[in-house]
Amino acid sequence: MSFYEKGPVRIHFEEKGTGFPLLIIPGGGLNSTIAALSGESHPFDPIATFAGEYRCIAADLRNAGGGQSSGPLEIDRPWDAFTDDHLGMMDHLGIDRFVVLGFCIGGPFIWNLLKRAPTRVVAAVLAQPSGSRPEMRDLFFDNNMKGWGPELVRRRPDITMEQVEKFLTRMYRTDPDFVFTVTRDFVRNCQTPVLILPDDIPAHPYAVAMEAAMLAPNAEVSMFPWKQPKERIPLAVRQIRSFLRAHRLGV
Repeated sequence: MSFYEKGPVRIHFEEKGTGFPLLIIPGGGLNSTIAALSGESHPFDPIATFAGEYRCIAADLRNAGGGQSSGPLEIDRPWDAFTDDHLGMMDHLGIDRFVVLGFCIGGPFIWNLLKRAPTRVVAAVLAQPSGSRPEMRDLFFDNNMKGWGPELVRRRPDITMEQVEKFLTRMYRTDPDFVFTVTRDFVRNCQTPVLILPDDIPAHPYAVAMEAAMLAPNAEVSMFPWKQPKERIPLAVRQIRSFLRAHRLGV
């Protein structure tokens, strides 16, 4: 086990493989953990898939249930606090430039990485990315108030449900549109190559993924659906591999 620590923040991460650095962001919302990557919630195990070619780095999200990362709730800057953890971990490892693959909540995190560190992210893959549905604006707020929040408060007596509510309000209700972390204008002007693999469930809206793909000037998109039937998944993985390799080799 490896840990990155900065002040009150302690992030559990794991590395596997050698080669160009690949940051992998697990899905699972605020309960995003390394362990989930090899589970049924992910269409394939990215570490097992890419460790033969990349230095794969993944972490438990700060305060994720079932994970080993912990830190304060930064109520005024929830998305940026998580991005601080990702960038701080890469700094800790001595990594400047890297590619990134994120599932689910990894989509908004990747857009924030591209906003915060545009010269460091060489290329990005957003698989089944989260987004905001106009008809279900409170989906993430409600789910986390029922699931993630009470479990966190049970584990952490220093955190109250009032703090959780404020944190989730800032995260999901203050800018409850599009991909949460950036604007359409940002995506329209983002020059980083991105590959988007859309999903179509309430938390992963197809329309938002495709809108981002259409706006981003250097975006590519996978076939859809790419997870069903399961025989299509290896084809999607080949596309991810080709995309990352093409942009990595230019560095």
